[in-house]
Amino acid sequence: MADLTILEKAPFAENAEPRCACILVLDTSGSMQGAPIAALNQGIKDFGEAVNADPVASRRVETAIITFDSNVRVLQDFVTMNHYKAPTLHAQGLTKTGSAILTALDLIETRKSLYRQVGVDYYRPWILLVTDGEPQGDSDETLQLAASRLRTAETEGKVAMFAVGVQGADLTRLAELSVRVPLRLDGLDFKGLFLWLSASMTSVSRSRVDEKIALPPPGWASV
Repeated sequence: MADLTILEKAPFAENAEPRCACILVLDTSGSMQGAPIAALNQGIKDFGEAVNADPVASRRVETAIITFDSNVRVLQDFVTMNHYKAPTLHAQGLTKTGSAILTALDLIETRKSLYRQVGVDYYRPWILLVTDGEPQGDSDETLQLAASRLRTAETEGKVAMFAVGVQGADLTRLAELSVRVPLRLDGLDFKGLFLWLSASMTSVSRSRVDEKIALPPPGWASV
């Protein structure tokens, strides 16, 4: 990685707290139109407000947002939650799940390299994948590569990925891309999901780096 610029170093000079990185990988395909995308928009807003209510988590938790439909977009690169602003998502197109996972893994590796360069500690990064459909638009090779890279990253303790299926999502298909058992969102309880995520991130950020902690039960989901 090239030498950092003053602008790249500045956030860490101002805030040298350990970082807890979390990427939201969000399905914005056409099947999410209407009530699902509206509830998801409210959920990511609730997430920001809840984490920012904790003064430690607001400075340690960093969030990036990736959306996927017919295209994969990094809507927001990593920022600490005191600088987080929830975007407004729109639904359209296909479901390029594999490409989105690969983008998330690349973004995490780049961020961890930055942490090492500036000398800040970091917790194991999280990926939260939310989708309501079967992968569409990616080749089989891309899906297999995403599953393989994710499995290796999980096994080596480099990332923790949580997959959530919305409404009619095929959890069996989703399980092929996830080491952990995917969970099904109850109805459109995105509020419950993102409040669980905020509580989990807050607990992690208040623990010691590499400390194992018990997460709150996912009362918003079923297997």
